[in-house]
Amino acid sequence: MSWRKNLWSLWFGCLMSSSCYTMILPFLPLYLLDLGAEQTSISLWSGLIFSATFFVSAMMSPFWGRLADKSGKRQMLLRAGFSLASVYLLGAFVTSPLQLFFARLLQGFATGFVPAALALISSSVPEEKIGFSLGLMQAAILTGTITGPLFGGILSHVFGIRASFIVAGIIMFLGTMALKLLVTEPARVEMPATGSVISDVKIVVRNRTLFGILILLFIAQMAVMLLQPLVTLFVAEFHGGLEGAVLTSGIVFCCAGIAGAIAAPLWGKLGQRLGFLKILVSVFTGAGIFISLLFVSGNIWIFGAIQFMVGFFIAGVTPTLNTIAVVNTDSGFRGRMFGLMMSANQFGSMVGPLLGGIISACVGIKLTFLCTGLFLLLLGLVLWGRHRQCETIFDKSVANKHVNEVND
Repeated sequence: MSWRKNLWSLWFGCLMSSSCYTMILPFLPLYLLDLGAEQTSISLWSGLIFSATFFVSAMMSPFWGRLADKSGKRQMLLRAGFSLASVYLLGAFVTSPLQLFFARLLQGFATGFVPAALALISSSVPEEKIGFSLGLMQAAILTGTITGPLFGGILSHVFGIRASFIVAGIIMFLGTMALKLLVTEPARVEMPATGSVISDVKIVVRNRTLFGILILLFIAQMAVMLLQPLVTLFVAEFHGGLEGAVLTSGIVFCCAGIAGAIAAPLWGKLGQRLGFLKILVSVFTGAGIFISLLFVSGNIWIFGAIQFMVGFFIAGVTPTLNTIAVVNTDSGFRGRMFGLMMSANQFGSMVGPLLGGIISACVGIKLTFLCTGLFLLLLGLVLWGRHRQCETIFDKSVANKHVNEVND
């Protein structure tokens, strides 16, 4: 069956994309030292090169999503794949922090691989398989975040950090070539309407379901990125210093990633069986409870076990919201919707570390865990407390709810 070939080919593509991205990302601060950055300016340069990609990606994603609906989702997938391969290879030949900054800007312009893959999946698989399939894609992304730093660390240790950029570029190029041969796009019956990115945003804002998806996705990603930089610092407190903290933190992140990779397809499948609202309530409430428990974790083993459970629950947010987006849009709008969701994700990635730094500076890391957990727990309880209203928003069938393009 063609949809199965698409599903597993794009699963491989998302795994490849995520692995290549995380093969490089954790080692950028060390790369800056190799490029001659002063020790005192590492934090500033790191902040700039990290935020540059997030910001440009957030701004460009809606544009690429609209182009995917207009020109074809497969074409946008290949465009993003080959562009990322070129940018990764370019990163291996930069000679200054400023050049690396501009390379990261170009990476932001090259974004759109995962949204195009998700849009292709939603157009290819049978309706009853959508929840499981999108959960499977999330599992591939999470698996990539586990394997990428591992391979990147080995390559950097043996051959130097530049080798990671070269290998990532080659893998991305060869993988995209394979997808070009394997992935097909179903014939499009809808003609995308004229308009602009602004008109797409207006359509989503006026639709309670789709606007709610963007808000919840932003909150979830903000919470994840708020905590991520603090975990290593908290682990260092257990160790009494930075020695050994990097390795232990990597293991802790790996545990959370493994839990998420296991859980994501299950949450996607349960969503279609039990209802999307029940899953959203479960994952936000569960994540909130376990993040709050980080406040009282007494040793590194308990901390790691709690992080595993955090990963298990938080992994259910994205596939559930992706499935709701598919159910509540027609195929002619899905590229744009996934593009806007990517923007919400990227803005959450920008705001999270900044907010986490401010809160932890004021109240400490432990209280930051507690505040974040209680906030997510409260969000889950609010969704449940307003379940009748929320059910009409998040549990509509595809026959009852479609977004139709409106010309402004």
